Amino acid sequence: MARPKPWDVDDELWAVIELFLPKVERRARHPGRKRHPDRLVFQGILFVLHTGISWEHLPQELGFGSGMTC
Repeated sequence: MARPKPWDVDDELWAVIELFLPKVERRARHPGRKRHPDRLVFQGILFVLHTGISWEHLPQELGFGSGMTC
């Protein structure tokens, strides 16, 4: 069995963390850019903290796209 990556957040841990996050609803009139899912952003933060890279150098396969647009 493959070892999980340190920045992967399992469902059990996410259930605990999610309780502390505010619920943000999109505004109907001026919705702006669609938010990235909170879990994905949290995993991105853990990735940056674990690897020591800067935010704009996150691998695109993590789902953030270009670092300049995040």
